[in-house]
Amino acid sequence: MLDSLLVPTGIVALAEIGDKTQLLALILAARFRKPWPIIAGIVAATLANHAAAGAVGAWVGGLFSDVVLHWILAVSFAATALWTLVPDKIDDDETTTAKSFGPFLTTLIAFFLAEIGDKTQIATVMLAAQYPELWLVIIGTTLGMLLANVPVVLAGNFAADKLPLTLIRRLAATAFFILAGIAIYKALQASGMV
Repeated sequence: MLDSLLVPTGIVALAEIGDKTQLLALILAARFRKPWPIIAGIVAATLANHAAAGAVGAWVGGLFSDVVLHWILAVSFAATALWTLVPDKIDDDETTTAKSFGPFLTTLIAFFLAEIGDKTQIATVMLAAQYPELWLVIIGTTLGMLLANVPVVLAGNFAADKLPLTLIRRLAATAFFILAGIAIYKALQASGMV
């Protein structure tokens, strides 16, 4: 049961490194200089987005056997590893929400929209298909999002310019390749080949 919380937390925290939503958190922190409403907006947007993704994942999980789910998970981890190596760029239209909305509402809208089709949303779908405790997966993916983004919001521009993002992306990609290997092993094990 604890795996349903800890694995999603770690996976999303890794996937979020250098992601466009992390860049968005930095931009919002620099624009508003009010970290707590931004953090609250991240929490609300992530819970809503990942709850929807988790519901899709739980539905998909009922459609396939454990062996097929392990193979899908392995391919997803490998794809996420490759995707992690590509630095994200923030689109101007994702940060054009009127400043009059304030930091909370601006963050809520921008984060929710930025997460649609993002690798962490796709990871949430796959994790919800894999683990039976949907609510723990949603909490775990939200915690992972917070682990990656809250320090960026709190540190603002200071730490973002000094982090070795290329090295961090490579380490995160390596971790995802290892997770893909574990998923392949579990798929082979579930099919009786190991």
